[in-house]
Amino acid sequence: MVKKEKVVGIIGGMGPGATIDLMKRIIRLTPALDDIDHIRCIVDNNPKVPSRIKAIIEGNGEDPGPCMADMGKCLESFGADFLVIACNTAHYYYDVIQNAVNIPVINLIDIVSLHVKINFPGQDKIGILASPAVAMTQLYSKRLKKLGIKDIWPDPDYQDSLFDVIKEVKKGNMGTGVCNKYEKVCEHLSIKGVKTAIVACTELSELYSILPIQTIDAAQVLAMEIVEVVKNSKKLEY
Repeated sequence: MVKKEKVVGIIGGMGPGATIDLMKRIIRLTPALDDIDHIRCIVDNNPKVPSRIKAIIEGNGEDPGPCMADMGKCLESFGADFLVIACNTAHYYYDVIQNAVNIPVINLIDIVSLHVKINFPGQDKIGILASPAVAMTQLYSKRLKKLGIKDIWPDPDYQDSLFDVIKEVKKGNMGTGVCNKYEKVCEHLSIKGVKTAIVACTELSELYSILPIQTIDAAQVLAMEIVEVVKNSKKLEY
């Protein structure tokens, strides 16, 4: 009897290009000889989710949590066996989503932090390349601290520059100028003593640049986890 594979539900649209990038990574990582070998994904690529930036950074935007919770419930009703959130910042609302459904929701922050601890045991500090909202919410800072790892962020001017890069990618601009600005931020982290950094923004995951530091791409770690759960029946606890 052929074992039934799990179906992943993707809460996406934050941004839409980043969601497609995650799906491409899943496809590339899946061992497949034909269409039927690939993973079934039920995707809500919803760019109408209220702005996380307005809600978290500006403090005057609509709460995105209820919208994402509804997306999760719909994906569950469509047949998803577990959920993922294709956005680092949106994990600020992780508990709201998990409490709304009866299936596991993979916590990207947890699996990336554990990936660092397991695969980079000699490093007690790690750089973070992410939006200011991730810094404000301390999503990675708190989790890494529990693992004995210090998070290193760009200085304010460089963090502002990185935020500009993220905004440009959301506009569809991934040209040379944007990539050069991204590389300069990474050079700055290198000067601060960072050897490895987490790419903790799915917009940055869309950029293909030769960087002066080693990176751990959160989107790639998430794609690897999805394949592991579906193809190797990794148990999820929630």
